[in-house]
Amino acid sequence: MIRIAAVGDVHVDKDVVGRYRPALEQLPDRADALLIAGDLTRHGTPDEAKCFATEFGGLAVPVVVVLGNHDHQSDQQQQVTEVLTDAGITVLECSSTVLEINGHRLGIAGAKGFGGGFAGACASNFGEREMKDFVGTTEDIADRLGESLRSVRCDALVALTHYAPVPETLAGEPLEIYPFLGCYQLGNAIDSAPTALALHGHAHHGSERGRTPGGVPVRNVAHPVIKQAYNVYQLLSETVDSQLVPA
Repeated sequence: MIRIAAVGDVHVDKDVVGRYRPALEQLPDRADALLIAGDLTRHGTPDEAKCFATEFGGLAVPVVVVLGNHDHQSDQQQQVTEVLTDAGITVLECSSTVLEINGHRLGIAGAKGFGGGFAGACASNFGEREMKDFVGTTEDIADRLGESLRSVRCDALVALTHYAPVPETLAGEPLEIYPFLGCYQLGNAIDSAPTALALHGHAHHGSERGRTPGGVPVRNVAHPVIKQAYNVYQLLSETVDSQLVPA
C-alpha cells in the first residue's frame, strides 16, 4: 500500500508560516508522500515561495507540487519554481516523476491545467483569435498532461492538477464560474492512462469527491474543502479513502 497526503490552496505568506507545520511533522507516521495541488502562494512572488518552502520543505517525506493560478499572478512563476526546487520540492508542469515507496513505484504526472468548461457548457476552439487562444491553451496543457501520464512506468499512477478535471467536485460553486474552474479535457487526459487517482484544488466551495467518465476517482483537496492540513489517500489498496485520524 502507498499512502498519499494531499492538500491544495494553502496560499502561504508570512502570516501563514507555522500554521501547517505541526501536522506536517506527523507525516512520516501517516503518509509516504505529500502532494500539493497548486495555489501554494497568494500572489506568486519569490518571497512568498520562500515562505512556502519554509513551511512545506525539509519534511521527512517527498513533496511534489503543481503551481496554481495564484502562483502565476506576479508573472514570476519561473522564479517561484526555482525557489521551490532549491528547497528540495519537486514542481511538475506537464511533466512527471516516480517515487520509490515501500518497494513500489509511485508515478505522479502533474500540470496546472486551465479553464474551459465541461460537456454541454464549454468553450470551443472557434471564432475570434482570443477564443481560439483560450481554448488552445486548455487543449495544449491537457494534451501534454496526457502524454506525461502515458509515459510513466509505475505500479500506481496519480494525476495532480490545480484546475478540476470533472464538474462533480465543483458542486457548491456557482454554475456560472465552472468554465473558469476546470475543463473536460483534463478528465480525458486522465482517462487516457491507467490513472489510479486524480487530485486537484482551485474550487474552494466545491465538493471533495467525483469520478472521471472513465471511472478514475477524483478528489478536490483544496484546503477550504478538506478543512485540515491534508487528507490521506491509499493506493494499491481496496479503497482510496483512508480512515486515518484527521490531520
